[in-house]
Formats: sequence, C-alpha cells, structure tokens
Amino acid sequence: MPSILVIEDKSAMQQMLAATLLSEGYEVDLASSGTEGIARAREKHYDLVLTDLKLPGADGLQVLSEVKESDPEASVIIMTAYATVENAVQAIKLGAFDFITKPFDTDRLSILIKRALENRRLVAENILLREELAQTIGLAEIIGRSERMRQATELVQKVAPSDTTVLLMGESGTGKELFARAIHHLSPRKDGPYVTINCAAIPRELLENELFGSERGAFTSSVARKMGKFEIAEQGTIFLDEVGDMDISLQAKLLRVLQEKRFERLGGTKTIEVNVRVIAASNMDLREAIVRRAFREDLFYRLSVFPITIPPLRDRRDDVPALADYFIQRFSMEMKKRPVKISREALALLDKYHWPGNVRELENTIERAIILCDGRTITPDHLAIRLATSNEIRLREGAGLKEVAAFAQAEAEKSLIKRILAQTRGNKRKTAEILKIDYTTLFEKLKKYGLQPSREVLEPENVVA
Repeated sequence: MPSILVIEDKSAMQQMLAATLLSEGYEVDLASSGTEGIARAREKHYDLVLTDLKLPGADGLQVLSEVKESDPEASVIIMTAYATVENAVQAIKLGAFDFITKPFDTDRLSILIKRALENRRLVAENILLREELAQTIGLAEIIGRSERMRQATELVQKVAPSDTTVLLMGESGTGKELFARAIHHLSPRKDGPYVTINCAAIPRELLENELFGSERGAFTSSVARKMGKFEIAEQGTIFLDEVGDMDISLQAKLLRVLQEKRFERLGGTKTIEVNVRVIAASNMDLREAIVRRAFREDLFYRLSVFPITIPPLRDRRDDVPALADYFIQRFSMEMKKRPVKISREALALLDKYHWPGNVRELENTIERAIILCDGRTITPDHLAIRLATSNEIRLREGAGLKEVAAFAQAEAEKSLIKRILAQTRGNKRKTAEILKIDYTTLFEKLKKYGLQPSREVLEPENVVA
C-alpha cells in the first residue's frame, strides 16, 4: 500500500484530502506545518509527499528541498492558491513532480498522484536495472554456461570489488583479456583507466620504458619525458598480458611496484607513487618457469594472490554452439550481411573439432565462414577445419619425447610408403624393393597405416614426377 504524507495547514482541506486518499487505498499521514512535515519525512519513508506552498514554519519549497535531500527519488506534488509561473518553475527545478493550483478537482489530483507513484516505480526499477547491469557489464562477451566457465565467472564477480591482484591462467585464445576487462568494469575502479600491455610483444629494453616511462635523455632517442603505463593507469587497472615472458631483470622492478606502489622512470631519480590495480595473465606454467629460473618465485606469489584458471574450449564443448551463434550474429552485422544459420552437419563438425586455438580460433573460423557463405546456411565446406587423428590428440595433450619421436617416424613412414605406392601404381612387390624391406614387412605396415594400393594412393597429386 503506497504511503502519502499530506502537509496542509487548513484543517478542512487536510481532512478532505485525507478522506479522498484513504478511500483510494493509500496509507495517509498528516502534518499541519512545514516544520512538522519535514520532521515526519525524516522519520519515515513516504512514496509521495503532497504539500501546500504557503505553510507556517517552513514553506512548500523548503519542504521539497528537505525531502529531496533525504530521498532524491521521492515524488513531491505542490499545491497552492497563489500560483505563479516563477513558483512553478522554481518548484520543478528543485525536483517537484508537478504543481497543482487550488481549487482543484479531486479526480485530477487522483490522476496526478497515480502518475507520480508510477514514475517512482519506474525510477526504482531503473535503479535496480542499473545495479544489475553493474554486476554483469564486462561479462557480456564471456559466453558460456558450462560448469567450469560458471565457476570462473563466479570468481570474477567475487574478486572484482576488491583491489586484490589477480592472475589469469589459460591457453592462448581462451579469452584472458575479456576476463581482465570484466574484472575492471565490475570494480570500484571502473571509471578509471584500463590499460593493457602485452609483455611478450615488446623487447625488454622497450618494455621497461613502456611500463615505467623515462626522463628526457635517459637514452639516445629519448628527447622528451615519457609517461609509462603505470602512471597512465593511475586510479584504474593495468593488465599485464603474457607476464611470464617478461625479462627476469625487469621482474624485480615489477615486484617493487606491487609491494611498495612506487617506482622511478628510466633515467630519473624522483620516486613516483601509484594507485593501480594489477591483473596479470600467462599461457605458460609459471611454476615450471620458476624451476627453470625464468620467473621469480616471489613475484609469482605476489601476482597469484587470486588465481583464476580459464578452461580451454575443448573442455567446455557445451559452449561451442552459443559461441558460434554469437560470432555469426556479430560478423553478419559487421559485414552488413543477412544473418545466416549453421547446419547440423557444420555444428557437429565444430563440436568434434579439438580447437587448439580455443575461442580465438572459433572466432576466426566463423568470420571466414560468413565471408564464404553466399546462401542462408553455413555448411561444413565453409569451415576450414580438419578433425585430428587420435594420435594427434594424444600427442597434443602432452606426450613424452619417445612418443613424439615414434609418432614422427610413423608419419614419415606412412608418407613415404604412399608416395612409392603411387609411383609404382600400387605394385607392392616393386614398392617393397624400392623401400628395401621384405614383402611381409610392407604388408604389415600397409595394414598398420590403413594403406592400400587403391585410388587413394594413385591420385595425381600424390604422384611424384
């Protein structure tokens, strides 16, 4: 039940308003002066305040100002028998919902109150939507409902409101930069700068200059003072992508920034203090890099206060259809083409593929398919992907050196046998002679590799002149 505070010093008018509003189902409180009305509004939350302009103690504009100060979203309607354009303009400027002149028809007042309450409801809904948006912005492009992705996004939402340093771990193409941007947008620093730098893409000498800046004359080409990325990111977030590739000597300077929040520019003596949140990412095993003495252990523990592992696409296959659909819609819009559908056969191929390049490879695959597709449906022919053999999958997931050597030898043998069979037009005895092996051995290898002197090995492209 909406609550309304009526502030009116004329008893008859006050009672008439109370009776009207009560009959319409509102909860009504009364005040006979501006001072009393302000006191009641401070004690209790009201959905709407209906106040006279001329009041003892404090006038209606003072009431309006005080009510708005305590509750900026409050709806206030001002009544007066002394209406002037100036009064109306001033009331609206101070935030009044509307201005009504006495005497008025109660039906008109009733409509005005309903509009004011509806406006307040819409304002409240808008605030809730903004709050919900604040909790999800940045996650919009992180598509995935698989359990592992859900766990990763939950960690993002938990750590974002803090200033904790985050380490994002995952293979290339899994979307580490999207996660870093999401953390920034969900944090109190969202209105500050978001600065990103790829530590693997810049040589060591230049990377130090990019991160920390330099004074004029610090080196030969330094003709002016240069601000580094840490200074530019003040009050915001800096994302250090592929931090594992940072030179070991530069890691010490980064460690100091994390510990002390201060550094000096190259060639400078002045200490610069910074207030920056650090998010780092790496596609390598940093613990293994520590063993190789390629990464500082103390820096690792500073960076990995809150680690988040982003799963590879092959471990979240349930997300492939949604990701494919997202990229189809995006690239269709960018290329100004009609949205297309993806055939069941093409979708099945996407589902079976191993995605060594992860989401980035899927994105590129769909972009190419949109370019090639002249019709309304993407087919397997539009997808430039090849299903891997079981041996390739096994090796990709991490095999020992002996297994890699055995695989390479088998591939070389298979390729050579196919070539010689093609040259001999499928003559197995002749092939065995050329390969300097007996017929039985050749037969066993043909069976092992699934080769037969058929059209497959006799096609022109396989024949070496």
